[in-house]
Amino acid sequence: MSQPRNLLADAPQVVNVGLAGFANELAARGARVVQVEWRPPTAAMAAARALLEALHPHAARIARANEEGLRRLLAGNPVLIDVVPAAHAMPGLGERQVLHSGPPIDWPRMCGPMRGAIAGAIVFEGWARTLDEASALASSGGVKFRPNHEFGAVGPMTGITTRSMPVLVVENRAFAARAFCTINEGLGKVMRFGANDAEVLGRLAWLRDEFGPAFGAALREMRGLELLPLVSRGLAMGDEMHQRNVACSAIVVRETGPWLARVVHDRALLEKSLAFIGGNEQFFLNIGMAMGKSLTDPLRGIEACSLVTAMCRNGTDFGVRLSATQDAWFTAPVEMPQGLYFPGYGEADANPDMGDSTILETIGLGGCAMAAAPAVVGFVGAGRARDAVQYTRAMWEIAIAKNPKWTIPALEFEGVPAGIDVRRVVDAGIQPVINTGIAHRDAGIGQIGAGIARAPLACFERALAAFAATLG
Repeated sequence: MSQPRNLLADAPQVVNVGLAGFANELAARGARVVQVEWRPPTAAMAAARALLEALHPHAARIARANEEGLRRLLAGNPVLIDVVPAAHAMPGLGERQVLHSGPPIDWPRMCGPMRGAIAGAIVFEGWARTLDEASALASSGGVKFRPNHEFGAVGPMTGITTRSMPVLVVENRAFAARAFCTINEGLGKVMRFGANDAEVLGRLAWLRDEFGPAFGAALREMRGLELLPLVSRGLAMGDEMHQRNVACSAIVVRETGPWLARVVHDRALLEKSLAFIGGNEQFFLNIGMAMGKSLTDPLRGIEACSLVTAMCRNGTDFGVRLSATQDAWFTAPVEMPQGLYFPGYGEADANPDMGDSTILETIGLGGCAMAAAPAVVGFVGAGRARDAVQYTRAMWEIAIAKNPKWTIPALEFEGVPAGIDVRRVVDAGIQPVINTGIAHRDAGIGQIGAGIARAPLACFERALAAFAATLG
């Protein structure tokens, strides 16, 4: 006869259902916690269930369309090829136009950091002399606002892009698709977090006038930097490409450094350029974002395809796009990130989540690949290293496949999630997890922390309804 088990011999493991705050508190005190996402059924959920049932007769057709979407996603060959002014990359970007992150939004609904970044960009472009004049111009209708996504571009946090700003150019050579993103400024007090003082504008001017042209010349000389193998190496070295880009940024220095030395004859500029990339652990973030956009754009417009092609937020709304519904936006109020704050700041200071960087989760990186980057868990306050595996396993539930080109050593080299399916998100009730930075709610201050956010289910429920309508 076996001995009776002493239930008090080991520390208990807690299963928390519903509000994650309870699980976070227990995890912070060293308890073993499994978080189960659950909420009471609502009328919206009942309607979504009915839609899922109605889609069953179309399952074979949807499966074929999703196979084509997955084929395009996995066949992509993104290469970083150049740095050029935004006006050159996007001819439709006219004077007094400002591109921003997230779905469409107008000035009255914009959050503080977004307004602060726009005011700084207006001064940077010379459309106004002071920040006050810039804010008055923006609020009076003197500037037109458009989402980055409408121009084949993406931008982190506020995502501000204007004509003279240099943008990274990534070409998906398998589909002749190009995507663009501004150059990462570094951490702390930067425009993407809403800062806009003379130091911020001076750094942007250096990126425009010196670093951008030099880096672009190096990329042209080396005939581009292939990104698929670079990301694969980064995953093996502990990056997830959203909050942790240490390895990939270092690889960029290694690969481009000799070519920079070849094309830059000014020793001071060469030293400053190499120090800028080497000292900026998030340098690869913007490259990865343009890569993500170049991979998902070829999926747009596949009839009966239920795969997600974009997720983004502007500090007020969260927006989702689907393949079958092309450029339509499905939005819901954005949620607050949960995470760790720099000394002197707390939740009361934080702005709701924002940025186009969620394109990384859309292609299976970032929060979806957290198992590859256990070190990032402590930085974003997501629990302990082993919890990173659970985040990735949960994201597998809402994807139709795993990417064989981007594998995770900690998961026996299984691939990151590939092809988020709106039906699976709604059916499982699993909100895509996002690794993110946290901006101060007021303009001009900048980053105050980092954490995890969740995509609101309401976006996907609305997208599912529109998708069902396309099938009659």
